[in-house]
Amino acid sequence: MSINSRIQHPLLREKIMSAEAAALLIQNGDHVGMSGFTGAGYPKLIPQALAKRIELANQGETKFSIGVWTGASTAPELDGALAKVGGINMRLPYQSDPTCRARINAGLMDYVDLHLSHVAQFVWFGFLGKLNVAVIEVAGVLPDGRLIPSSSVGNNKTWLDQADKVILEVNSHQSAALEGMHDIYYGTERPPHRKPIPMEHTGDRIGEPYLRVDLNKVVAVVETDLPDRNTEFSAPDQNSERIAGHILEFFAQEVKMGRMPPTLLPLQSGVGNIANAVLAGLNRGPFDQLTGFTEVLQDGMLEMIRSGKMTNASATALSFSPSANQEFLDNLDFYRDKIILRPQEISNHPELIRRLGVISMNAMLEADIYGNVNSTHIMGTRIMNGIGGSGDFARNAYVSMFMSPSTAKGGTISCIVPMVSHVDHTEHDVQIIVTEQGLADLRGLAPRHRAELIIQRCAHPDYRPALLDYFQRAQQSAQAGHGGMHTPHILDEALSWHSRYEREGQMLPKA
Repeated sequence: MSINSRIQHPLLREKIMSAEAAALLIQNGDHVGMSGFTGAGYPKLIPQALAKRIELANQGETKFSIGVWTGASTAPELDGALAKVGGINMRLPYQSDPTCRARINAGLMDYVDLHLSHVAQFVWFGFLGKLNVAVIEVAGVLPDGRLIPSSSVGNNKTWLDQADKVILEVNSHQSAALEGMHDIYYGTERPPHRKPIPMEHTGDRIGEPYLRVDLNKVVAVVETDLPDRNTEFSAPDQNSERIAGHILEFFAQEVKMGRMPPTLLPLQSGVGNIANAVLAGLNRGPFDQLTGFTEVLQDGMLEMIRSGKMTNASATALSFSPSANQEFLDNLDFYRDKIILRPQEISNHPELIRRLGVISMNAMLEADIYGNVNSTHIMGTRIMNGIGGSGDFARNAYVSMFMSPSTAKGGTISCIVPMVSHVDHTEHDVQIIVTEQGLADLRGLAPRHRAELIIQRCAHPDYRPALLDYFQRAQQSAQAGHGGMHTPHILDEALSWHSRYEREGQMLPKA
């Protein structure tokens, strides 16, 4: 199919121009909403052309930078290119680019780390200021001007609605067979006019397959023919396999106890090797007719759909390895009615997560002995990536799990600590903690009983004695009148493990 056939509306054909010309339409200080979610569906050429323009401008006295709003993380061609030339003054709601991360932690770029379900409504409500420009990748334009979404939806509907100006990248590399896989719901309203979202099952289609845009707002159309960033996942290591095994045993017990049906409940999993190991275990396991309600569809769920273990999966983006992406493209007709891509205000909607009874499985950096979880900050101050959608799911899930190896950095860091150095998910939203050591089911337990179980089940043996010592001395201190027994802590020591790591490069005292 030629690229001209992807742009079937005559008015938009007249607005075709180079990426360099389109980049001239973005001004210093603009808030720019760009498509993209976890390396899928982001604009490829315009951010790079804009970065070159900014690099030249910033060689003079007048500095040029923009605010970049997306669905989630993007790719080096967007985040990396703009960050490298100092072109981003503020980034939201999620990032994973090393150059962005370095600039944020150096204080050279502002970063607003938002729950992904909040972003669209924050823009609707005017909380973030005016959205000046939307730069959106699409797979094609129909004769009536409707847009065929590409490999992610993210916040694209909101950017197209709210932006003053719209620039489209029509990417012929995105398969034309994606048409029909999307479900764009236009029924949301601002309070007090909201209505229930009419979805009862993960496979329900409640919207339409296309994005709408006011054609008068489209100021440029750029033709591209470039692939998404597809990253190969590492094979699951021993720790990932052990974590997966603990989770599968837990599921079997929940079914046996009558707390879950044999088909389980809709699955949500974060991106990464541990998540893929869990999904691979489910694919080999005894559970059938599974469903997914998640943000990102990755290799594990694709394999489950292919094998017949999973009947359908709802997400907002595709994030496949190169081999899985080729499998997907080669068999799109098979997958089209089994995968639904939605706006992230639907894929991450708290009410839907609660009503569907989603099982939430997300990664963490560290957890403390009472079950508070840090998923974003290294040693309390340095951002890693962001909270993403983990809070949307954890707070509202039927079962909320957080998982991690018990140690990091060659064993110099314990992922179970006396007190987390930054709190993203409080103990009230964390039901299950899993490491390769074991699984702690915290449901219905008071804080001191949670601490005993987490230390016993989840801490690495090298750190377990020190954690028990801290916990016992904290209780003794409380009994002596220094603090309360409900959640006993020794405040002078609670973050000493982190302080020691910053000074000495390891959490435990040197022998």
